[in-house]
Amino acid sequence: MSLPQLDGRTFITDGGMETDLIFHEGLELPDFASFILLDDDAGSEALRAYFRRFLAIGREHGTGVLLDTPTWRASPDWGERLGYSRDRLAELNRRGVALLEGLRAETGGNPPLLISGCVGPRGDGYVVREQMSPAEAERYHSFQAGVFAATAADAVSALTLTYVDEAVGIVRAVHKAGLPVVVSFTVETDGRLPSGHTLGEAIDQVDAETDGAAAYFMLNCAHPTHFAGALEADAPWIGRLRGIRANASRLSHAELDEAEALDEGDPLELAAAYRELSERLPGLSVFGGCCGTDHRHVEAIAGAVTP
Repeated sequence: MSLPQLDGRTFITDGGMETDLIFHEGLELPDFASFILLDDDAGSEALRAYFRRFLAIGREHGTGVLLDTPTWRASPDWGERLGYSRDRLAELNRRGVALLEGLRAETGGNPPLLISGCVGPRGDGYVVREQMSPAEAERYHSFQAGVFAATAADAVSALTLTYVDEAVGIVRAVHKAGLPVVVSFTVETDGRLPSGHTLGEAIDQVDAETDGAAAYFMLNCAHPTHFAGALEADAPWIGRLRGIRANASRLSHAELDEAEALDEGDPLELAAAYRELSERLPGLSVFGGCCGTDHRHVEAIAGAVTP
């Protein structure tokens, strides 16, 4: 499948789903597991209301909209921890795609909506502890990859990855399942992955070990001040980076882990940083938010990166 965000069209994503739903909507999401909301009508309606805000922004600014299913935590280990069987997890992953299918029908193509099945790390999204080999990661993530391949998902997005071998395994699993795959790394305040790799090293290694099978790469769950200096316009790998989903806060991951209140940052300041990045790196075409951001941030970002 040819992804339109690779042909020059601008797409926005949603914001920090879990932080928005927890801090603004008062919902309980153990382990940041938003997939549990798919388990009943009230939770599913809360998700629809959340996503509709971003569809309205895309319509207003003339962009496409790329929405990830609320399944970042809907993989076997996290599901077992939360009391879900594999069969039930598979059903909720399918239900996440179906929910976005319903919204796509509701929009009638305005704005264009791409559905991405979302997978997250097997372990922590901030810290590298136990690491899998690429083969182990491929086996683990083949569960969600296989489920999404039998749905209307247009692609699979792997968000908040902290080390290379897991990314390699995910790309292999999703590629074998027959869907395009997008890899999004997170970085620390020094612009490096929690594993210590530079972003360029990570992208190059994933491409080398998968024959360039990833559709493109993204950055998420870090503030632009943490990574802007590492994005060199003439770097050989920079053309593989097509999207940014930044945090609202300048705090480090360790500081965010300890924070009891939500740091929403400044939407206009964040949008200005996106404008600078989009002007410096014209290959960027996917823009959205991560922790601490909501529709206000994405609205400002959309205004900053579109004419």
